[in-house]
Amino acid sequence: MTTNPHFAGEPGWNQPRKPVLAQTIRPVATAEIAQLVADYARSVGERRRRLFQAAIVFLVAFLLACWAAEVRPITFFTKLPAFGNYIDAIFKLDSGERVWSDPAEWFWGVGTWLRLLGETLVMAYVGTLAGAVIAFALCFTACTNLVRSRWVVLIVRRILEFGRTVPELVFALVFVYAFGLGAVPGVIAIAIHTTGALGKLFAEVIENIDMKPVEGISSAGGTWMQQVRFAVLPQVQSNFLSYALLRFEINVRGAAVMGFVGAGGIGDTLIVSIRKFYYSDVSAILVLLIATVMLIDYGTEKLRHRLIGAERHA
Repeated sequence: MTTNPHFAGEPGWNQPRKPVLAQTIRPVATAEIAQLVADYARSVGERRRRLFQAAIVFLVAFLLACWAAEVRPITFFTKLPAFGNYIDAIFKLDSGERVWSDPAEWFWGVGTWLRLLGETLVMAYVGTLAGAVIAFALCFTACTNLVRSRWVVLIVRRILEFGRTVPELVFALVFVYAFGLGAVPGVIAIAIHTTGALGKLFAEVIENIDMKPVEGISSAGGTWMQQVRFAVLPQVQSNFLSYALLRFEINVRGAAVMGFVGAGGIGDTLIVSIRKFYYSDVSAILVLLIATVMLIDYGTEKLRHRLIGAERHA
């Protein structure tokens, strides 16, 4: 209980102090509250109308796209059970039993499959390494904050766009025609596509660096190569490594598909098993591929974290 601020002994000095807050705050008028509620309801209604209009536009665009591409959504839903039947079939042996009931029969060709899987990994590794090196060499000249010549930047960016725009399978088909069947066409196709993809990512990382170290070396008389070596690379090398490892994981899957066009690897065996309806072989090869990608993902993640941690402690 607060008391009135009078001197002790004066009349009323020990009486409770009257609240001042209630006297100073003006009660909010009912009309103002109603106006605020109406404004809020109007704002919510406007957002809902915009959402509804966007949904209508999306639906119309979807239907037009289906009509133009001759896609029948009804056919998709009517044939969807067939997909489930195929998944069920690949997990059955020729005897009708489930594949896990006889692992030896399921993985009868594991020796050949592992050899082809190793070839796929080598294709992905060599293609990723070659593409990363070329992308590293080109990415610095594709950055407007490092290169003043607009034409140089334009030409390098168009080269990178070409490399990542053309699908890997198209490159593989071209090089299979040129070099014949085998792993070489697949490696070249992966390298070209990796160059375009990593070159774009590397250039975006460089364009977001802190330019103060670059300006410092430039003002001290450093050459362009010295600016890149001592001011740019220390800021981007961990990102470059992370993107390269991620691309290797992607290229393992891409190399597996290269075999569909005769470009080496386990993909050739996989497509033959699919075409000849060797259901259990399809599931066994897919299991090997999934396990391999999981191990690569785990290993690259550990390597990336270790290298980044070592860089921070340096």
